[in-house]
Amino acid sequence: MKKNKLKIVLIGGPGTGKTAVLETLKKRGFFCLDEVSRAVTLEAQKQGIDQLFLSNPLLFSQKLLEGRENQFFNAQKSNSEYVFFDRGIPDVKAYLDYYKTEHPSLFLEKCKEYFYDVIFHFKPWNAIYTKDNERYESFDEAKQIDFFITKTYQNLGYTLIDVPFGTVNERVDFIINSLPSE
Repeated sequence: MKKNKLKIVLIGGPGTGKTAVLETLKKRGFFCLDEVSRAVTLEAQKQGIDQLFLSNPLLFSQKLLEGRENQFFNAQKSNSEYVFFDRGIPDVKAYLDYYKTEHPSLFLEKCKEYFYDVIFHFKPWNAIYTKDNERYESFDEAKQIDFFITKTYQNLGYTLIDVPFGTVNERVDFIINSLPSE
């Protein structure tokens, strides 16, 4: 009998190393789903909207929610034992809460509807934090966002596993060694 695939989410504020770890997990043969917000931001920029999240946070968040739901469905189709996500559905609600954006209860309902098995938390790390075209927050803002993200997941009943600082390979090794085994 085939074991159910584990849905594993990498969470934390912006600029904490999640994407670099995800890229290394891919290179090691794991099935990984990229962060959706960069694609949404780039698409909006093609339409002349510099930062959709800042100009219309609810629309941006609805697009993120749709993208993350699609990722969840795509993960179900995978033959892999482990599926890694760069952020999960609760991140959408956490960002809305951080920016004090009124939002329908649908966002919380979706957080409860889709369940992840393992949550790895990447703490804010000033030594690696950088801004870029899609990441415009200061490091202090990144720390506050991290607080809202961790609070959201914990309020939903998730236990977070903190990923220690280290090289990308050390962090990947920690994650792989922390995965539940059969």
